[in-house]
This record gives sequence, structure tokens and C-alpha cells, in this order.
Amino acid sequence: MRTMQAERLLTNVLNSYRRNDLKPHDIDLIFSNTISLLTSLTNPLNVTLLTSHLLIAPAIWNRPNGIATSYRIISLFNTAAISIRKDEPLSHSNINETLRLNRVGIESNEWVKAVVKGLDERGARWRHTLVIAGILLGMDGQNGRILSRKLKNNIENAMVTAVNLALNQPGSSGIIAASSIVLALNHTFPVLRKDIQEKFDYNNLLPIMIRAMISMEGYQNGGFLSNIDTDLRRREENKFEWSSKSASFIHIQNLSKKPLFISMGPLSQLIAFAIKNVKSPFKVIEVRDHLLAFTGALLDRWIRVKFSEIDSSNQGLILTPATIHETLPLLWQVLKTVFFTLIVIFQAIIGKTLTDPLLSSNQHALITASRTLQVLKNIHFMTSRLGSTRFSVYAFVNLSSIDILSQHPPSVVSYLRSIYPPTSGVIRRSCVERSHDLFYLNLAEHFSAVLEPADAELLIIPVCTPYIELQENMQFTEIFEAAHSVMLSIFTAPQNSDLTVKSLPSYIEKLLTCFPNYLGPQQFRFAFKALIQICTPPNPLGTTQPMMAEALLEVLHHRALQASTIPIPSMLLKSSSEKSKQNVLITEQTVFIFTILDSLPYLSVDILETWLDLVAGVLEKVPEGGMRDYCKKQFWETLENGVMDMDRSLICLSWWGSKGGREKIMFKGNVNNGPFMSGGLPLKNKSSRL
Repeated sequence: MRTMQAERLLTNVLNSYRRNDLKPHDIDLIFSNTISLLTSLTNPLNVTLLTSHLLIAPAIWNRPNGIATSYRIISLFNTAAISIRKDEPLSHSNINETLRLNRVGIESNEWVKAVVKGLDERGARWRHTLVIAGILLGMDGQNGRILSRKLKNNIENAMVTAVNLALNQPGSSGIIAASSIVLALNHTFPVLRKDIQEKFDYNNLLPIMIRAMISMEGYQNGGFLSNIDTDLRRREENKFEWSSKSASFIHIQNLSKKPLFISMGPLSQLIAFAIKNVKSPFKVIEVRDHLLAFTGALLDRWIRVKFSEIDSSNQGLILTPATIHETLPLLWQVLKTVFFTLIVIFQAIIGKTLTDPLLSSNQHALITASRTLQVLKNIHFMTSRLGSTRFSVYAFVNLSSIDILSQHPPSVVSYLRSIYPPTSGVIRRSCVERSHDLFYLNLAEHFSAVLEPADAELLIIPVCTPYIELQENMQFTEIFEAAHSVMLSIFTAPQNSDLTVKSLPSYIEKLLTCFPNYLGPQQFRFAFKALIQICTPPNPLGTTQPMMAEALLEVLHHRALQASTIPIPSMLLKSSSEKSKQNVLITEQTVFIFTILDSLPYLSVDILETWLDLVAGVLEKVPEGGMRDYCKKQFWETLENGVMDMDRSLICLSWWGSKGGREKIMFKGNVNNGPFMSGGLPLKNKSSRL
């Protein structure tokens, strides 16, 4: 009776496969009945017949569902395989032998063979990959390992054959077919043996994976950004709202649920593996250029979105709370996925560039490095928002590209000119443009060591200048700090000694003007310490301008004598270490003193003792209490922390022990103050009786 019911259901399902007028709920019923038949049919020939007809069924495949149908096919055979596997006895004991005789259906190995026989010439090869993927996942994807070793090996090789043949089949060039192949392989790749993983035709597979990634089933070439602006509405308090019911938000929601999008993490790893194993290096170049075009399109679309004009620190003033907490986070989550996918792929591209003989040649390596940096520039609006520059893979891609390009200074100049801001010398108004300026400055800091002085003066200093000026907008802090770092890197480069002499006075003035309102104590100390190092031997500037370092210290000394002794507000203390010392009040005066102390280990031995006396004199101007005690502690730590070399340490030791240094620091230069025993010491003006 059960067999007759199954055969009747099989006939109905096969007839339904041929129909084109079915509604969605009818399709759901077909899939449900198909799973039921796959797990209950007792004749392997019927399983083969069902599989064969399923792969050519108009009712299933003639529907505009993207790769949702492909995903359902994988799920269908995965579910069926799991059900078959669960009914399979785990050993050959007498009890299990009885269960085997009484069970309904087909034994696992026979069932798999029957399904695979249904993958005939009538069905497209790319559809075969979906069925095999479902079998592999169901039988082996959850540590089932119920198939015989030989059959498991045959199924894995069948997957390789199906994929490689599908790649060369004309019908597989369509985006649905290509995306389906990628979807099937992406899910099954982790369960394949390593030797099987290396058998795929990556020369043909790699371009298809990139197409699938940026297609309508993936990142849509950035098209998900296109209609956001049309759905923005002004609400109360003149704020913008992006409703969770808007068409553009629903579109992004649906995108984030697509089968290929959900598995973008594993797909990026699969693409990276393909890049490492591809035989033709020109396929890697093709991938690089496709992704460069994709990021360019993504950036163009982002610039047209209102959100690109809003700094994260100001969005509460411009956007409604619902937008900030409900809809905008999903958009940034999608962009975050895009970012990490690209970085993982470019890690593989750079790795291949470093190891492949053709790609590592100057002709190709320099182009790869510059175009990789261009990609990083295109996505910097994401990087700066997500704070992903410290991500180790990003650092590898960025620094490796910089290193490759730095080997050929003319290419550095050419690249900097290609991304040079169109309006240098001014702070740009757009958030995206300022983000690009920040990217430019971060690059320039690395390239300053290989640029000629004329190029540094022409290509870097004009971009830095507006950002190192006095700033009242605290949202520019990051780019403000980057500009100062670039200037220091220019001054540090040995070839820039003449440029340093020319630019240093104005820079020092700006540095002093920015402190403490826009430049924190730690940053100020670091900057001056670096400048003192630049101006002392063995650096070239220390030889050509021997008085420069002492002139800088004179400026600090003069400022310390006249500086405010009012504690710096905690909101202006940039670093957490400074804020953690709130029990010790930091003033402008103490910061100037600490800066001089930081510079002592780098001073010439001829003037070191003089400056020890001068610092001791300034300490007397510090008000009594915790600040002075803290300054004394810092002074002592400078002398004994091991930073000074032997010659300077001996000078400090002599000054402290026998030249009055201890008395000047600890007792303000007067050792006779205090209570003494009467008669223990002679009076100051009393003459000897002898």
C-alpha cells in the first residue's frame, strides 16, 4: 500500500514538473513532495528518474527567482541526505541488521549512487553541481561520514568534474548559472579534501566568482546605494529620516538575505584560494582591474547619497533617532561586508604578486601596487568610518603596496600626482574629500623618505598646511594629527635638511599655537622630541645647523617661564594615560618642562650641563605641591631611565652629585635652610678664632 502511494505521488510530481502555470505555494508543495519521495522511495531507479526530471523541470527553472531556486535545490538534497543518513544503522551488529531489514527506503550508498545516476546529459552541468553539493553537505558536512571511502572519493571527484565541465559549457556563461556554480562550490569547499580542492579549473573559475560577487546576486556593483536619497524625508526639527518601510531599505534588507551575500565571508576565502592556485597570472590582473572598477563605481554611488555629507560626530543633529539606530546600521553592515571581502581578496593578490615571477616584475608589480592603493582610497570612506586601518590584513595590503611602490620613486611621484587633491591649500568641505585627504596624508608619511625635496615641497606640504593651522572644529582631529605626522616625517628624511631649515620656523610657531587647545600634551612632547632629534647629530641637520636644537630649547624655556600654571582641562587631554593621571594636575608650564626633559638625552654633551641648570631653574617657578613633586620625579626618571648614553650619563651623574644638581632640584639650591643643632655649625659671618 505504501509503495502504491509513493508511486502515485511520484507520478503527480513528475507531471507537475512539466507545468508553467504554478503559483508559489504550488512550487513549495512540489519541493515538499520531492523531499518526501527522495527519502521514501524504495526503488533506486525511481530516485534516478526523479532526480533527472527535477533538473529539467520547467515549473522549477522557468521562474525569475535568481539563484534562490539553486539554493533550494542544494537544501533539498541536503535535507534528503541528512534524513537518509539518520536512518542508516551505524554498525553491523545483529540488532542493526534487523533494523536494516525493517527500514523503509534505500541504503545510503545506494541512494547516493541512484541520485548521481540522475545527473544525465539532459540537465545542465551547472545544475549537477547543486545536487552533488547537497549530497556532500548532507552526508559529510556535519561529520556524518557514513559513505564508504571509495564512494566519498568518487562523489568529490564528480564535483570537480561537474564544475570544470560546467565552466566550459556555453549555457554556464549566464549570471544565474555562474552564480549557482559559485554558490554550490562555496558551500562544499570546506568538506573537500585538500588534494581535491586543487583540481578545479581556477583559470576559468576565478573570473566567474568575481562576476558572481559583484552581480545582482551579490554586491550589485554598488547599485544598492542608488535609490537611498529618493527615500530620505525631512521630519521634525528639520532632520532627515530613512524609513525602515522605504523601498531602498527593504531592497538592502532583501540583499542581505540573499544566499550568495550571506556567504560572502567564505566566498572571499575561496576567491583568495583560487588566486593562490590559478595558473595564469593574467587572471589575477583581470581580477584586480575588475575590483578597481567596482570600488570606483561604489564610491561614485556613495558620493550621491546624503549620508556621505554627514560626519559621524554630527549625525545626531541631522538624522532622526530611528535612522541612526534602525536603518543606517544595516547599510554600514553591508558596507562592512564589502570592505572585508575586498581586503581578503587583495591580500591574496598582493601575496601572488610577491611570489609569481611575472607579477613580481617591475612592469606589473608597480601597477598592482598603485591600483591596490587606489582601491584602498576608493573604500577609505568605509575604512575611516569603521576604524579598520588596524586590521592586520588591511595593514599587510596597505604597507606591502607602499613598499613595492617605494622601490621606484618616480612611480611614487606619479601616483601622488594622480591622487593629488584638486584644491590643495584649503580644508575641503565634503566628508568624502576630507577622507581622501586623510588617506593622501597617511600615504605621504610613508613616501616622504623616498621623495626628493622639491617633490615633497610641491606634493605634500601644501596639503598639510591648512590642517596644521589652528582648528576650531574638533571633528578634524584625526586629519589634523596626520598632517603633523607628515610634517615630522618630511623633516626626518635626511635629504630634506634644506627644506627643514626653510619650513621649520613656521611649523614651530603653528605647533606652539595649537597647544594645548588642539594638540594634546603627549602629542606636543612627541613632536618637539622628534624635532630635537632631527636637529642633533648624527642627523645631517645637526651638522649643518648646530645651533638649531638649542634654539628650539630656548623657545621652550622662554615659554616655560611665562606659561600658565592653571591645570589643563581634562577634555583637552588626548591620551588615556594623561587622563589617568588626574590626581596630578598637568599645566602648560609642566608640559613645557617635560618636553625639555624629553630632549635632554639627545643634546650635545657640550651644552647638556647648561641645560640641566636651566631646567632646575625653571622647576623653582613651579608652584609648591603635587605639580612640583611630579616634575622632580620626571626629572629623576630622565636621568636614570637608561635612555642616555654613557657620556651623557656621566655628565648627569657629576652634575647631580658634585656640582649642586641634587641641591637645586631637591632643596631649591639652599642646603642651609632648616633647623640645625645649636653649635653644630659655625655662623655664616663669624670669623675663626685662630
